[in-house]
Parts: sequence; structure tokens; C-alpha cells
Amino acid sequence: MKYLLSLLLLSVAMQAQSFMASSSALPDAPSQQSFLTVENKLNFSILAGLVSADAITTQRGLNQGLREVNPVMRPFVTRGAAGEAAGSALGFGAGVGVVYLLHRSHHYKAERITMRMMVAGEGGFVANNILAIR
Repeated sequence: MKYLLSLLLLSVAMQAQSFMASSSALPDAPSQQSFLTVENKLNFSILAGLVSADAITTQRGLNQGLREVNPVMRPFVTRGAAGEAAGSALGFGAGVGVVYLLHRSHHYKAERITMRMMVAGEGGFVANNILAIR
């Protein structure tokens, strides 16, 4: 008897639940923001230009007898322009990858802050290189 009563209550609950779901419209899921917005495209372009400027000024500094201070990039820049290009490409790709991971995890504010900090940091490196080679 208890088993029959449980089945009856369960079927009534299921019908009530399906009735409520069909009578009310479900809201649309929020749409995800696009990764390649105008702001991100502009920031990536600025960062790519600054990475290129950093590579050029670093090679000029090395030709004047200065040395690379960054221990991670040192093995790349001592291999000439090809090594510098490879190291710069790896650094740029890692930066864009971090920004993309933040975007995919819906940390849009952290994505913008991280991108702007990378642009500012790379700008500082270029300025430091320019001051050192003068």
C-alpha cells in the first residue's frame, strides 16, 4: 500500500512539474561576448607593435655591447634575429593565450585589465631599451 501511494504521489508531482514548465516561458540564456571585439583587435595590434619595437631595440642594444636582462629571453636573443623572432612570438602567443583563457572563463574585467597591463609593461620595456641605447 505504501508503495502504491508513493507511486501516486510521484506521478502527481511529475505532472505538476511538467505543467508548470510548459506554462511559463524559460528565459533566454545570456549570450557570450565575442573575443575578437574592436577593443581586443586594437590591443593585440598595439601589443604586436610594441613586441616588434622591443625586439628591434633589444638587437640594437646587443650590437652596442649591452646584454639582455631577462633570463627567460636571454637564450633566444643571443641566437640573433631568428631567435629573437621566435622568443617574441612565444611571448606574444602566451600573452594572447592568457587573455583568451580569461575570456573563456567569463572573467571579462580581468581580461581587459590583463591586456592593458601587458601593453603598459611592453611599452615600459621599449622605453627602457630606447633610453639604454642612447
